[in-house]
Amino acid sequence: MIILGIDTATDSVSVALGNGNLVMAHSDAVSDRQHCEALAPMIDFVCKQAGVSFREIDAVAVDIGPGLFTGMRVGIAAAKAVAFSLDLPIIGVCSLDVLAAAVPPTDSVVVAVIDARRQEVYWAMYRTIEDELTQVHAPGVGPVTGLVTDVLERAQHAQFVGNGALRYRTEIVDGLGTSLFGFEFSSERFSRPTAPTLLALAHRRAMQEQWQSAHELSPLYLRQPDAEINWSTRSAP
Repeated sequence: MIILGIDTATDSVSVALGNGNLVMAHSDAVSDRQHCEALAPMIDFVCKQAGVSFREIDAVAVDIGPGLFTGMRVGIAAAKAVAFSLDLPIIGVCSLDVLAAAVPPTDSVVVAVIDARRQEVYWAMYRTIEDELTQVHAPGVGPVTGLVTDVLERAQHAQFVGNGALRYRTEIVDGLGTSLFGFEFSSERFSRPTAPTLLALAHRRAMQEQWQSAHELSPLYLRQPDAEINWSTRSAP
């Protein structure tokens, strides 16, 4: 099964084409405010690199967030456009799942953290259970203090991953202090979700027919878009 993977939920654009567990081609670019301009050429590039025509694609996978609102919308709109035009199933994957899945196997609790801006972060926690990475704390959003509280309540060795963990590393370290269970931070190369990892998750779900139509797909925002927050603030008496 050939799957087109699109990930634009953070400050990068990542596109990949895969067949089963094989990544046929991929392209990545850091593009904080140019997701729309970068995405279409990158999709065309990976198809040409893989020698695959649009008509040969069997499904589309896309990062549904949480993340940057504009980036998420660009990626989801593109994925839906491809799915609609070719009548393909679509597979939505949480950005925090993608981050956690990229971390090498570990006995630690993997804490995936994405910078939500406005001094907030998105986070979720994962454990490997029976050789399967499993979400053990649902995605949340809030200040770093909320993240630290959840990790302290978990009371297990933690491995942080994601651009939110890197940006707020000092605050996390200060908040956890000399916790008996310990913690560490993953390499910066795992700081953003990428389309090849997205494809790996999507392939497993496709084998179990865990997909939906483009009509059914919706983003995972967790909070109001910044534009709505700004409007609400200006409109408040």
